[in-house]
Amino acid sequence: MVDIPTMPPHRTIPGTPSRRPRLRRLRKALAGTASIGVIMMTTAGTGHADPYAAPVAVPTMAPSTLDVRYTAERQSIEKALKTAQAVGDVDRGKALGAFLQPGRRFLYFDPRGRGRAIEVIGDLTRARRVAVLVPGADTTLSAFDNRGDKPWSTPGGGARAVYAQAGSMSPSPGLAVVAWLGYAAPKTFSSDVLTDERASEGAGQLSRFLKGVHRVNPGASVSLLCHSYGSVVCSRAALDSHHSAAWRKVTDIALYGSPGTTALSASKLSSTARIWAGRGSTDWMEDVPHVRIFGLGLGADPVSSSFGARVFDAGSGGHSDYLAPGSTSLRNLTGIALGGVAGVTPG
Repeated sequence: MVDIPTMPPHRTIPGTPSRRPRLRRLRKALAGTASIGVIMMTTAGTGHADPYAAPVAVPTMAPSTLDVRYTAERQSIEKALKTAQAVGDVDRGKALGAFLQPGRRFLYFDPRGRGRAIEVIGDLTRARRVAVLVPGADTTLSAFDNRGDKPWSTPGGGARAVYAQAGSMSPSPGLAVVAWLGYAAPKTFSSDVLTDERASEGAGQLSRFLKGVHRVNPGASVSLLCHSYGSVVCSRAALDSHHSAAWRKVTDIALYGSPGTTALSASKLSSTARIWAGRGSTDWMEDVPHVRIFGLGLGADPVSSSFGARVFDAGSGGHSDYLAPGSTSLRNLTGIALGGVAGVTPG
């Protein structure tokens, strides 16, 4: 409640009109002004309602439903593009226009907020191996394909880099690559990156997606390529769901540029999958404290010897360079995606 100042008592001068009605009007005006101020303070920063439509209903993932889902999500992207143009959302509109290029296929699309999308590159139904790229902080729909002069640092650009590298390493790699932005990635400069709360939400979504992949192609083996905060998502999913049939098809989990996993050791993540870890020699993540106290922090450094992961050579790149064409890290991560242990150089 806001206190309204009271007026001192007054005496009515005989023969003059009373000032009380005027004082009551003044008090009422002050009260109204104060109420408006309270409303403005409590609603400041809430912003406008999101102009983008909620995701459309799509059938459960199965070999017979993939084309239906691809078509439905393309229509959703077309609708979202019209909204972006109508509201003047230039960056979002540019990204959505690229999504509609011929040959691109999305299994999931949600334009609300910072956005979510899942794109498939290659033949998901016939692939012998499926690589799922899980991105880290600051990943949005607008940054799904393009982030400055490093397109490979995005989910879409990174997935295409892995797919192209696989083709250069084998005439018939039998690989499908998924760019998986299936969770609300936190902002780098936020308290969200200090805990695994966002990762826990994303872990559930990732596990459900892997079950869908298993229904579509039960014979395919899966590799998870998990960058930065995405490594927390993958690890939380592995900790929570590694006994399921879909997770038993996960043969490799690569953690790169990782701030931690909340797990004490690699053996806690899986008893069957190979756990890999790598960090470029100029990645600033090396300076992040790898601690976990009262739920804050993300725990042990995955590239430390005590963690027990298979450390691979990630080259000399920085935090955004792991999937740069021609890099040592891209070659090794693609080798992990293909399940080729012998071709991965140790770090």
